[in-house]
This record gives sequence, structure tokens and C-alpha cells, in this order.
Amino acid sequence: MVKCSKCGRDAVIYQPYSGQSLCERHFEESVLTRFKQELRRQGEFKRGKRIAVALSGGKDSSVLLHLLKRVFREREDIELTAITVDEGIAGYRDISLQIAKRLTKNLGIEHVTVSFKEELGLTLDEMVSLQPPRGPCTYCGVFRRRLLNEAALSAGADYLALGHTLDDFAQSVLMNIFTADVKKLIRLGPHSRVREGFVPRILPMIQIPEKESLLYAILNNLEIQHEECPYAVRAHRGLYREILERMEDAAAGTRHRIVKFHREVLPALLERSLHEPLRACEVCGRPTVGKVCKVCELKREIYEKKGA
Repeated sequence: MVKCSKCGRDAVIYQPYSGQSLCERHFEESVLTRFKQELRRQGEFKRGKRIAVALSGGKDSSVLLHLLKRVFREREDIELTAITVDEGIAGYRDISLQIAKRLTKNLGIEHVTVSFKEELGLTLDEMVSLQPPRGPCTYCGVFRRRLLNEAALSAGADYLALGHTLDDFAQSVLMNIFTADVKKLIRLGPHSRVREGFVPRILPMIQIPEKESLLYAILNNLEIQHEECPYAVRAHRGLYREILERMEDAAAGTRHRIVKFHREVLPALLERSLHEPLRACEVCGRPTVGKVCKVCELKREIYEKKGA
């Protein structure tokens, strides 16, 4: 049995990027330390704040909520509100929604649910059945971000916390570099400034690999949904996941270096974005850079197909 590099107990994990094997205790300390470091780096929590937490019921968002509760359990001035978006994916989201409800009840955290059906008039399944011009993940991503932001605003949140892991974030950076999408690189967050109509996002798990998120969930007996979204197979992200896995195998620490690269170039990217003033969308009135926001553009595509 491999032993812990710090204390000699039986190890539960080996970290190729650090060269260390860790027992359960030192593994959890490692996760908690990195999580707290990112919280301090990304947000200001010296006074009372409300944090909205995007909770899907999957491992990463469940671990995020558990860690936030653990970090702030002695802070009565810090309030947590979990927000779940029900896209309307039969046999998938209905299951994870129940898991999310049980977790928030066990942790004693307020839970808000918003749905595509109520806010947009159609479930994602219904949208996909119309065979719109873009893939399901495009519509889902844009609409989910809008609903999360609106719910966080309604909750009076100072921050919106997302459960993106090291793998997720590195994949997103790589995708946006390959597609030369500078605006999306900026929007990834974490957001260091507040823009009217938007709740700044924090990503306190971006130093924690996906496998370590899963191990933390297992060690803390968290009920999680293991199934992947049925529409995920149509997304391009899987290709970038494979690329990064091969790069990480060849050079441990690649994901960390990509995150570091993004952190170092983000100030310059933000300076560039300051010259892009926001205006009210001509359709819905929400803040946007163009004349019509992306949500309204995609809704028009959907409803044109529905009316055809």
C-alpha cells in the first residue's frame, strides 16, 4: 500500500502534478487550503455577503456547496443561497434536482429553483425537438447563464459561485484560445469588477482537479448524480478534454499552467473590455454589448422554428 508523503498513513490519492501521495486527512486539508486560497484571491468576505451557488446536483457543484458551508459555518454574516436551473431534460435533470433538494436540506441552505419552461416557455427537450440551427449546448449555456444571473440578482447576491474544476476551466481557456474568442476568455471569470445588471462570478474550485472533486464527494458521503447530460455527447468540449488529458499525462501540471496563463493575461483583457460600453437590449432591456442580447437572438431562432 502506498503511504502518505506527509505522515506515513495509507494514501488515498497520488497527485502527479505535486509528486505527493496523500492520506484522507491530508488530502482534505489540501483541498480545503486551495479552496480557501481561491476564495481570498477572488472575493472580499471581511463583511457580510450573500453568495449564490449554482447547484446542479452533480459532483462539482455539490462539493462546491459543501466546501462553502464548511468554510463559512462559523460566519453568521455570510449567507448562502443555492440556485438550480431546471432545463427540462427528462430522465436527467429531474433526478439531479431531487438530489440538490436533499443536499440543501441536509446543509440547512436556502434553495431556489428556476426553470426553462417557466422563464422561456419551452423545456430544452422541446427546443431540441424543433431542430434549431445550433447544438443543444449553445442554447442551454446561454439560457442557463441568464437564469442563474437573474436568480442571483433577485436573491440580492454579491457573488455567484460556480463549481468549475481545474479541468473545466483549463478546457474552457483552451477552447477560447483555439477559436480566438477573446470576449469569452474575459467572461469566464472570476470577475473582479461589478457591471450593472450582472452578479460577479467566482470560481473557487479552479485549482482542484475533477478526480479530486469526485474523491472529496466520496469521502464526505455526498449524494451526487453520476450520469452525464444526454446532450453532452454533441458538444465539442469532449475533444478538448481528450487533448488536455494527453497533455497532462505527458507533462504533469499542464492544466495548472493554463489557469496561471489566464490569470496573468486577464487584467490586460479586462482593460480592453472597459472600452465596450453596455446598452439596453432592444428586445428585453437587459444589459448587452450589441443591439440585441444573445438570449433574445437565440430565443428568436427557437420561436421561428416553433412557428414554422
